[in-house]
Amino acid sequence: MSRLRFKLRFAGSEVTKWAARYDAALDARVEEIGEQARRRGYLSHDDLRVLGHWKTPRSAPRIARNDPEFVRETTRVALGTASERLRIEALTLLEGVEWPTASVILHFAHRDRYPILDYRALWSLGVSPPPRYGFELWQAYVDFTRATADRWGVSMRCLDRALWQFSKERQG
Repeated sequence: MSRLRFKLRFAGSEVTKWAARYDAALDARVEEIGEQARRRGYLSHDDLRVLGHWKTPRSAPRIARNDPEFVRETTRVALGTASERLRIEALTLLEGVEWPTASVILHFAHRDRYPILDYRALWSLGVSPPPRYGFELWQAYVDFTRATADRWGVSMRCLDRALWQFSKERQG
């Protein structure tokens, strides 16, 4: 994994162009949930269901089986700890929450900037097929996307939209 290299498949100066092609109306509800969770310090069971469905509707039945108190406490830990590893891995304790969905929770609900782990975004960064998800990949991906967003003066949401949209339009 240490040899994994990320490289934008499009010019960094085009991030905002690609992001603008993304249908941002799809994000309104999840952005609202993320803001509420940041203020509260945790997700409710209903919040988790909406975020999980937004990422992958297939996970909805499994996510629905989570105990609401376990959702609150697990997300409280993930949104409150200083440990990078605990932030992401605690969320995978929730039924139906794998690395990609955990990244959605951090992306929208955490005060720090996080990307969404997605095969489309990875493809747009020159990584295909996606490797096995784990903390080493996650940390390298977070570091790269934060540096890229900083370099091009865009938000993490803007970069995420650009990565997803570029893949949607260009990936075979």
